Amino acid sequence: MQKSKNVIGLIAFSAVAALFSTVSVQAQAPANAAQNGAAGQTESSARLNASDEKALKDMAQANINEIAAARIAQSKAQSSEVKAFAEQMVKDHGDALTKVQAVARQKGVALPAEPDASHKAMADKLEKQHGDAFDKMYMENAGTRDHKMVLSTLQSESGKIKDPDVKALVDAHTPVVEQHLKSAQQMTMSAGK
Repeated sequence: MQKSKNVIGLIAFSAVAALFSTVSVQAQAPANAAQNGAAGQTESSARLNASDEKALKDMAQANINEIAAARIAQSKAQSSEVKAFAEQMVKDHGDALTKVQAVARQKGVALPAEPDASHKAMADKLEKQHGDAFDKMYMENAGTRDHKMVLSTLQSESGKIKDPDVKALVDAHTPVVEQHLKSAQQMTMSAGK
């Protein structure tokens, strides 16, 4: 009888000990998962050097700036050519921004979400223009000047980039920006004749 009481006591003690250790492990599991998730983001982000992170942010900012200006042009441009150019900018830069955002998420990089201060100021100026004056200002700024600047930035950053995903983005975006610049320059020359 004494042996069965000892066995029952031992079984009860083991069950209680097992219950507490299971609760303890379950309580730690979400914390460990959260820590592993954060570590995964840190590792992913750690793979990007400062130059690669800057390139990713620069590409996002350039795309955001172009989309914002092009949306204004879609509604305000007088010329059907300028409207078509703006529509192409929204499409191409929207597609590019989506790709940049995907890589940024993968690498744990926070990107800008709105146009920078100088492009907000340009948007304000564009909003005040009408007709040919609007078309001219949009094409000179968002069409030619911004694409020259972005192309120069892409070309200078290209040689410094170490991360293959960021490098692939730069390599894919460069010919698109070159084409945008060429189209904008041709339209500006045609308008000047």
